[in-house]
Parts: sequence; structure tokens; C-alpha cells
Amino acid sequence: MSIETQENIEIRAILVGLNTKDRFQNTTLEESMEELSELAEAAGVEVIAMVLQNRFSVHPAYFIGRGKVEEIAELCEVQEINLVIFNDELSGAQIRNLEEILKVSVIDRTTLILDIFARRARTKEGKLQVELAQLTYRLPRLVGLGKELSRQAGGIGTRGPGEMQLETDRRHILRRIDDIKKQLIEVRKNREIQRSQRLRSDLPIVALVGYTNAGKSTLMNALLSLSEDYDEKLEVYTENKLFATLDTSLRKIVLSNNFTFLLTDTVGFVSDLPHNLIDAFKSTLEEVKYADLLLHVIDSSNRKYDLQMDTTLKVLQELEIDNKKTINVFNKCDLIEDTSMISKDEYSVFISAKKMMNIDKLLDKIQKNIGREIINITLNIPYKDGYIVSEAHEDGNVKTLEYDEEGIIINMEIDKNYYSKYKKFESE
Repeated sequence: MSIETQENIEIRAILVGLNTKDRFQNTTLEESMEELSELAEAAGVEVIAMVLQNRFSVHPAYFIGRGKVEEIAELCEVQEINLVIFNDELSGAQIRNLEEILKVSVIDRTTLILDIFARRARTKEGKLQVELAQLTYRLPRLVGLGKELSRQAGGIGTRGPGEMQLETDRRHILRRIDDIKKQLIEVRKNREIQRSQRLRSDLPIVALVGYTNAGKSTLMNALLSLSEDYDEKLEVYTENKLFATLDTSLRKIVLSNNFTFLLTDTVGFVSDLPHNLIDAFKSTLEEVKYADLLLHVIDSSNRKYDLQMDTTLKVLQELEIDNKKTINVFNKCDLIEDTSMISKDEYSVFISAKKMMNIDKLLDKIQKNIGREIINITLNIPYKDGYIVSEAHEDGNVKTLEYDEEGIIINMEIDKNYYSKYKKFESE
């Protein structure tokens, strides 16, 4: 699919992958390149060809062999290519050397991912975080790049809040990084205030985590649709592509039995996620630390779902939040014929968020893991304390309500933590 950029340039790209000794242990070069192709599509790039090479080690000047570079140069000319994307991180000198021969723009996997994040960031904090990651990544690559970076095709790699010409003075970048960090401190102060308010509300927090495009946003919308105060305006954006959504969303879910919890999502993970990006988004991801339960959403239809699970777990370990109570949510089960091939335990559930399959089973597991102890009580409320009736509707699940001469009789289910509030009205 061809997508024109803001500069009205159609981006036609070649993807380049290098297979060295011990480079790929849990996956293959071909599978990694397939994901790179999906990332390119997410950035609006048309992939024309893939070039793979096996080498014992990385070439210090060109990353791949000089002969392979010349082969790609010929292909660029014949196929009217204007961008070459490498599957691994390149140094500034390697980019410069490659562009001198290829005569087109060259970027690496990390730059591509950063560009996608720059496109998708919507909140002030998200934009600042992406810009910080971009500048931190570019800074050590200024040496050797010179003016080459100003020629990047269609703005890929220089897009977003951090867009600036590559010959930008190093001191200016350092000042900008310092300024961003100061702004983020203020933004995080506000978020901490909001977080403390949420914690005081005593509502349990459920966080969605998982690989990009596993269906976290679709699941959030599915759960939202079952909420008693459902409003379609609260639904989050979904699209079947990598990193379709980036900014964190928080929603309140109120079920028919009055069981209420806060649901938050997080940015999706991907293999070889740039460390600069993890560092930049660490404060956002730390929201997961305060969750009572994690829903690890997994695309069960992906043949490499186990590796995607491992990628998510590694990032959580890096953030030191891998010891949370977790339910493994195997999504997209409608796309697979036999779920018995996937190992499952009491902390797992198969669902299809898109088709609302087994959402009730998921909710049952959520309530069992974070639900409060529910008790049934019957209240006899004098008419002078009639205000208690509206509070009872808010705090619990009113089963029956009757009026007699002495007052209002209510039978209700309620969290045991609220019992003391209603104890004096309980019928003998």
C-alpha cells in the first residue's frame, strides 16, 4: 500500500537484514524481517523488496558487505527506491557511508519505530516522550552524519515533535533535551496527583499489557460496551496495524452487579524495542505498578505468540513489575481452529474481543482476582433517612425495594467494606 507523505512524496523502500552468528536465537531473520515490513507499513511505506545477507560479523563501515551495498544501489535505481531500511541499529558513520553509495536515504529499525511513535502521539506527555527518545538516539549519531540527515525521504525518521535538521548544533539538542526533561517533570507531577486521587477512590485498577496489535484497545472497547454507563464516545481508537494507539487511556467500568474497576491500557511492545523509547515511556508504563491486576493480552492466532509473550515479560521485568497478579488473555481465538495446542492454566482464558466471545469468562476471572467480599443484607430505612436509598444504589446492587408504614425495606448485595455504613439500618 502506497501512502504519500506530507511532502507529497511516495515512499518506496527496500528492507535490509543481516544474519550473523548467534544473532537470532528464538526467532529467524525472515520472521524479524516480516515484522519490519509490518512496521514499515504502519509508517506509510511501500515495501518493494527485501535483501538478506549472511555474514560472520557486521561490516564496520557498511554494516553489510560492500558488494551487497552495490547490489542494493542498482536495485534502488531500477526500482526508483527512495528509502532503505535496515533491520538493525546503524551508527552515524555507517548511515553516511551507505547513503554516499546508495544515493537514497537510509534509516534503521529504531528510527522507524520512533517515527511511528511520533505519528501516533497525541497527548502533550506522549509527544514530549517521543521527542526525548528521538533526540537521545540522534545525539551520538550527529558525528559522521553531517548534512545527510536533511535528505531523509518524505520526512521518515525526522517526523514529529522532535523534527529538526540533522546539522542541528549539538549544544542546541542538549538544551532541548534538558528543556523536555523539565517539562516532563511538571507533567508527571500532575499525573501523580491524578494517580493519588484514583488510589484514594479505592477502586481496583486493571491494566492491559501485551505485544502491539494483540488487541488491547479492542478488548478495552469490548469491556466498555458492557459498562452500565456506556458511552460510545469513550471508546478508544482501534486499527489492525502495529502501534495503532500510543497514548494511555483510563476508563471506569461499572458492571450490572455494580462491580466497578478502573481499566487502563499501555503502549504495545515489539521485539527489539529501542531502549531510549522504553526509558522515555518508563514513567507512563510505571502506571502498571499501581495496578491490582494485569491482563496480558496475547494474539493467539500469531504463530510466534510465545515469543511475543516473552518480549512483553522481558519489558515488564526491566520495569520491575513482573510480579503482579496476571491473567493471560489469549485473544483472537476465533481465528484458530484448535486452542488445545496452546498451554493453558487457571490464570488463562481464550477470548475474541472483536466478536465478544468468552468476555463473560474473562470478567468472572477479573472479579475473582480483584473482587471484594460481597455480602447480602436487608435494611429497614426510616423515611427521615431516605437519602440512604440513593447511596445504597451507588454503593451496592439493590435487589428489592419496598415501602411500608415505618420505612423503606431494601435487600441488597454490597462490598463487605461498606457494611459498617449500613449496619445500623440492618433488619433484625
